[in-house]
Amino acid sequence: MLNLGRNASFAASPARPEQDDEALPGGMSGPLAQGREFVWSNRDFARVQTLIYKRAGISLHDGKHAMVYSRLSRRLRETGHESFVSYLDWLESINDGPEWQEFVNALTTNLTSFFREQHHFDILAQHLRSHKPGGNGWKVWCSAASTGEEPYSILMTAVESLGASASFQLMASDIDSRVLETASRGVYRAENLKGVSTERLHRFFLRGRSANSGMVRVKPELRRMVDFLNVNLIAGDWPFRETFDIVFCRNVMIYFDAPTQRRVLERIHQVMRPGGLLFVGHAENFSDSRDLFALKGKTVYERQ
Repeated sequence: MLNLGRNASFAASPARPEQDDEALPGGMSGPLAQGREFVWSNRDFARVQTLIYKRAGISLHDGKHAMVYSRLSRRLRETGHESFVSYLDWLESINDGPEWQEFVNALTTNLTSFFREQHHFDILAQHLRSHKPGGNGWKVWCSAASTGEEPYSILMTAVESLGASASFQLMASDIDSRVLETASRGVYRAENLKGVSTERLHRFFLRGRSANSGMVRVKPELRRMVDFLNVNLIAGDWPFRETFDIVFCRNVMIYFDAPTQRRVLERIHQVMRPGGLLFVGHAENFSDSRDLFALKGKTVYERQ
């Protein structure tokens, strides 16, 4: 019987963005006229743009005013600041610490599902069956794990292709520490597994009962095959000691500008074995980096 416990928690879906307010003269939006709790100016937004770009490489375009206001307003409430000026001044003064992680968490978007872009998992299955790993067992990195649906989809594909006893190690990372907590728990609403077949549900998940009815948990034997960790793709030394045969970096680069994309691709190139596969998002194209990766299939590249 699956027991999730009374205190089981789940990542909340991002709030639906409100419509952008028109700025008043001087670049200041009117919190009273527009019903906003805090004063919000173009200058505040520009500061947030600069800070999140330096910290996470994310390029926020001007159409994100409402989203940024909505998400960061929660940080003002939780930290006791009465204005964005005060909050951002304080954030810059502490330089590093837990609030910087909360700041990044608030501004990252986590849209995912099991077996999203199914053709990638078909290619992965075929590759695993027809190739041998470069070292002692397969080494795979999922660089945008989010709440876990993607890494667990990778693992299910690996077990089906290679068998449960195969040597397969998955590292799953994300810049958002909160979604990693959800991924590590591996507990989901059954209604969110519509892309998972009945056979896979029986093989890889435990169903909740009684108070936990409508929930499922990833089976422990699958959960043990992945290590979740917090990694910033643009900062610091990546904590990897071995190179990877396969990397999933899907729907991440679209948030970076061209120079940042190139830097991240160069770093990914360094941690991959020649001939390894890089899976990217459907809206991402790296034809300008053919010296690093050659197009192998639909949004799949081969490390040169």
